[in-house]
Amino acid sequence: MPGVPDVQLSSLYQQLILEHYKKPRNRGALEDKTVEVHMRNPACGDEIKLQMKVEDDIIRDLRFLGDGCSISQASVSMMTSMLKDRPLDDAIALARRFTEMMHGDPEAAKDRSLKDLRALQGVSKFPIRVKCALLGFDALQQAVLQSRTATGDQESAPSEGS
Repeated sequence: MPGVPDVQLSSLYQQLILEHYKKPRNRGALEDKTVEVHMRNPACGDEIKLQMKVEDDIIRDLRFLGDGCSISQASVSMMTSMLKDRPLDDAIALARRFTEMMHGDPEAAKDRSLKDLRALQGVSKFPIRVKCALLGFDALQQAVLQSRTATGDQESAPSEGS
C-alpha cells in the first residue's frame, strides 16, 4: 500500500489477524467430508484438523477444528476462506506461494493473490512462529495428497517437501 506508513499497515495487519482468530471463518465439523487431516505442532501445541469435501478435483467445501495461537488459527481461517469451490491445483499453488512468503520471499509478500494472508508476512521474521502459520497449509497439502491418492491421481499430487 503506497503511502501508508509501516506502523499503520502493521496495526491493520494485527487487527486482521485478531479478527480471524476471534471470529474464525469455516470453523467446525464438516459432515460430508471426503478427506480429513490432523496436524499438530509439538513445539507449541497448535492443532488443526482440516476436513474437505472434494468432488472432481474441486474443493466443494472445507472446514477446520483446532486450537492454538492466534497465528495458526488466523492462518487456517484465512486459507479456508479462499479455497471453497477452487481446484486442488489452486490450493497447492496457494500453499506454495504462502510458504515462499513465510520463508522471506519479498516477491511473494507483494503477491496480491494471497489476499488477507499477506497480513501474516511479518511472521517470517520469527522462525519459531513460521511453523504456526504453516500448520494449516501443511494439512492442506496432506489433504490434497490424500484426495488424489484416493482417486488414483498421484501424478498431480504434491511432492514431499513442496
